[in-house]
Amino acid sequence: MQSPEPSSSSPVLLNIGGKKYATTVETLMQREPDSMLAAMFSGRHTLHDHPTTGKGVVFVDRDGKHFRHVLNWLRDGAIPVLSESDYQQLLREAEYYQLLGLVDYINERLGWKETDNSEAELTRKDVIKCIQTQRVRFRGVNLSGLDLSKLDLSEVDFSYACIKNTDFSYANLYKAKFGQQVEASSSSFQNAILRECEFIGANLEESILDGANLRSANLQDACLTRCSLILTDLHSAHLQTANLTQADLRGANLEAANLKGAKLSGTNLQGANLQRAYLREVDLRDTQLTGAKLGGANLLGAIR
Repeated sequence: MQSPEPSSSSPVLLNIGGKKYATTVETLMQREPDSMLAAMFSGRHTLHDHPTTGKGVVFVDRDGKHFRHVLNWLRDGAIPVLSESDYQQLLREAEYYQLLGLVDYINERLGWKETDNSEAELTRKDVIKCIQTQRVRFRGVNLSGLDLSKLDLSEVDFSYACIKNTDFSYANLYKAKFGQQVEASSSSFQNAILRECEFIGANLEESILDGANLRSANLQDACLTRCSLILTDLHSAHLQTANLTQADLRGANLEAANLKGAKLSGTNLQGANLQRAYLREVDLRDTQLTGAKLGGANLLGAIR
């Protein structure tokens, strides 16, 4: 049966090794236009109905287990964190479907430990070219040691990236995503705009964030040991179970911040504003609080 050329919004029903999926032609063609899947639905090829799956269902004789990750990649350029064996299986599927972008992404993840301390993959000029495009992602990219100061990097996705010793000082990083195991130790965010940023689970050990605007930022489970956060604005920031051991927060604004379960051993909070902060279940015995403002703070269950 010769299929008519489909429109981009045409629904597509797929049977991948017995697992059924529904998507659109646009999804299959837009992100990876040179892939086998894009070619299948470009109108250039004849598609035959499978004798057992019925009319209108395209059958592909491949393992359907990981095809949902293939579709999610084509939809939004992301896949979840997987085990090494699952990444290997997905890599075989990506190679079969000729999804070169997905192949590169998986190879980056599989080679993460080997490239962790290598030189940056891009230059400052490369980054500037990238941020001039409409949608920017540096997922899994090694940007270690780059000078990215004063750039507009708002809403950029740095998930899984390696940004050790990277200079983001005075940069605009409003709503940027640094979560998902990002490695950012010993980096500088001095006076950067980091409002509503996502640092969930990020490693920021020994980084400099003096004077940065981190209002409403999400730093849950982040490693902030020995970080410098002098005069940093953390108003309404999420710091649940964050590790702030030996961090320097002198004069920081933590008003209404959520610090439930945070580790504050040896943390310097002298002169900090902790009014209305949520400090339940926090051990404050080794925390320096001289001159700190604690009016209205929730200290239920805190150890002092």
